[in-house]
Amino acid sequence: MCFAALVAVAAGFVKGVVGFGMPMIFVSGLSTFLAPELALAGLIFPTLVANMTQAFREGPTAAWQSVKMFKMFLFVGLVTLSIGAQMVRTLPLWSMLLTIGLPVTLFAMLQLRGVEIKLKGPSTWVAAGVGAIAGFMGGISGIWGPPTVAYLSALGTPKDDQMRIQGVIYGLGAVALTVAHFGSGVLRAQTLPLSLAMVFPAVLGMWIGGRIFDRIDQVMFRRATLVILLMAGLNLIRRAVMLLI
Repeated sequence: MCFAALVAVAAGFVKGVVGFGMPMIFVSGLSTFLAPELALAGLIFPTLVANMTQAFREGPTAAWQSVKMFKMFLFVGLVTLSIGAQMVRTLPLWSMLLTIGLPVTLFAMLQLRGVEIKLKGPSTWVAAGVGAIAGFMGGISGIWGPPTVAYLSALGTPKDDQMRIQGVIYGLGAVALTVAHFGSGVLRAQTLPLSLAMVFPAVLGMWIGGRIFDRIDQVMFRRATLVILLMAGLNLIRRAVMLLI
C-alpha cells in the first residue's frame, strides 16, 4: 500500500504541473505489482477528484465556457468512452495502445524539434475525430490524455486555459468512466477500497505540482507538456510491445 501511495503522489504531481498524465503513471506504476484490472480500478476515484478540482480552479463560469467551446469533442468522447469501457475484457489492448502511442510520440518529437503542427482553430470534424479516439482509449485503458493534449497543443492553447480545459474534459470523462466501470464490474466491493485510498496521496501530489505550475511561463509549460506527452506516447508503445511478447 505504501508503494501504491507513492505512485499516487507521483501521478498527482505530474498532473499538477502539466494537467495530465495521472492515469498513465497510475497504470504504469500500479500494474507492476497489481493485475491490470486492479490498476485501472485504483486510478478511477483519484482521477475523478483531481479532474474536478482542476476543472473548477477558475470557477464554474469559466468551466462552463470550456464545455461550450469543446462540446463536440466531449459529446463524441463520452459516447466512445462508454463503448470502450464495455469492451475492456474483449478487445486486444495492445492494438489500441499502439494506434495511439505511435502518432502521439511522433507529434511530440516533431514539436520538440521545432517542427510546428498547428490548427487555425477548433474544427467540428477534427474535434469529433480526436474525441472519438480519446474516449475509446479512455474506456479501455483509463488513459485519454495524450490525444487530447496533442489536440490542445496544436491549437496553441494558453497554459491557464489548457489546464482548465483539460480538467473539464477529463473530469466529465472521469464521471463517465466511473459509471461505466461500475457497469463493467471493474469497480466493485473488492476494488473500491483501493481506489478510495489513492485519493488523498494523489491530491497531495497535485497540490505540490500546482505550486510549480504557478511559477512557470507559457514556453516552459509547453515544453514540459511535450516532454510528458512524449513519455506518455513511448509508454503506450512499451505497453503494447510487452503485451505482444
